[in-house]
Amino acid sequence: MSTLKNTLRDSRWARWLALACLVVPMFASYFFDDMFSSLSELFKNPEMLELGWDMADYGFYASGYSFLCIWGGLIICGALLDKFGVRLVGSIFVGMMAGGAALVTFAISAGFKPDTSLTIAYIGCMLFGLGSEIAGVSVTRSIAKWFKGRNMALAMGLQLAIARFGTATAILIAPMIVAQKPAGEIYTLADTNRPALIGLAVLAVGVILWAVFVAMDAGYDRQTGETDKVETAEEDKFRFSDIWRVLSNPRFLMIAILCVTFYCCVIRFKKFGVSILLPLFGVNLDIATVLLAMIPFFTILFTPLFGALVDKVGKATLWLIIGSALVLASHLIITYAPQGVPVYAYIAIALLGIGYSLVPSAMWPSVPKIIPEKNLGTAYSLIYWVQNLGMWAVPIYIGRIFTDTITEAGNHAQEVQAAISAEYIFILLGIIAIGVSVMLLVSSRRHPELRLDEPARK
Repeated sequence: MSTLKNTLRDSRWARWLALACLVVPMFASYFFDDMFSSLSELFKNPEMLELGWDMADYGFYASGYSFLCIWGGLIICGALLDKFGVRLVGSIFVGMMAGGAALVTFAISAGFKPDTSLTIAYIGCMLFGLGSEIAGVSVTRSIAKWFKGRNMALAMGLQLAIARFGTATAILIAPMIVAQKPAGEIYTLADTNRPALIGLAVLAVGVILWAVFVAMDAGYDRQTGETDKVETAEEDKFRFSDIWRVLSNPRFLMIAILCVTFYCCVIRFKKFGVSILLPLFGVNLDIATVLLAMIPFFTILFTPLFGALVDKVGKATLWLIIGSALVLASHLIITYAPQGVPVYAYIAIALLGIGYSLVPSAMWPSVPKIIPEKNLGTAYSLIYWVQNLGMWAVPIYIGRIFTDTITEAGNHAQEVQAAISAEYIFILLGIIAIGVSVMLLVSSRRHPELRLDEPARK
């Protein structure tokens, strides 16, 4: 052990420098992904956009993030990470993330016809999405390596908090850099591409810092003689039968369904939140933007607290029910509360943010309790696959709802109807989430040997 005392990982400043290098790419990823979330109103009036996209186009573009993920990208690339190591594979996908973002920026800046720009942007978003997902896995694994036995939970919590701060930053500053124009005035390409240009610049910084981390990680491995590849025993290597073994587990299927329904209720709501809140509650764009930004801020504040709560008292399935109920209550308030009364919007968003903090805190620690350790990689890959399937389909459908319903620009009644119709989708998903959570509670009580509801420490 004495030979390891002077390694980079044993240096406090080196560990936190490594973390700094790892969190910036994730901040940039979240920023770029949500750069249009608070600008969705623009797409209601495509004739006012030099870009020419409508809400259906915007929904289609947003779905591109998940396309390659649902067609096997996550599973295949996860296996590549194990085989070839984080430094090589992670670097490829961090580069793909930045390259996809650059392609999106080019598509919305070059003055193409709407169909052409949308096609190019969709391809860019596909590359960006897969790159971001695998980059996220690479970052998580790297933090686990560098902080093993040294504040790992804190480091991972900080990474998640800073990444979600990227979402909040994008939501807040996008309307500032794309200033609202008087009715009848055209938003030029120079207006609408500013968020993408800023996001691309931040991504460039992230790529540079990732390269710094790679150099540090390689230096550490030279000091210790370790490798960043995963050495897997023969009996633990991936087999296609593992997929069936995981999918045949009914509790895994419940968690996978909960994951996709729950996350769509929050993450896909953010993509259209401004366009929903504005007509229903009569708030201005600035207030709607602040409301949307409250969601990631709530998670930054409450996720660590709820994680500690689940660790201490257990009752994970009960917390899943409560968190899902809060999210459903939020969407019911948005849909059925008296229109034009902003206070209900604040209540709804607060409930959504708290639910968004509570469910993941109880859901993700439950997976290792129902799946053998050697199959965890497969299990997480399948969960992310199912999640991305929903993330791909829902924005396409909701974007189409807005385009088909709003046939007259500025028609308030049509905007209200479109918002309510979109909310019906989220309400249905919320009901399914609660139903699945109740099924998990029943299953936990029937199978106490799984210890789903036991605390992490007594």
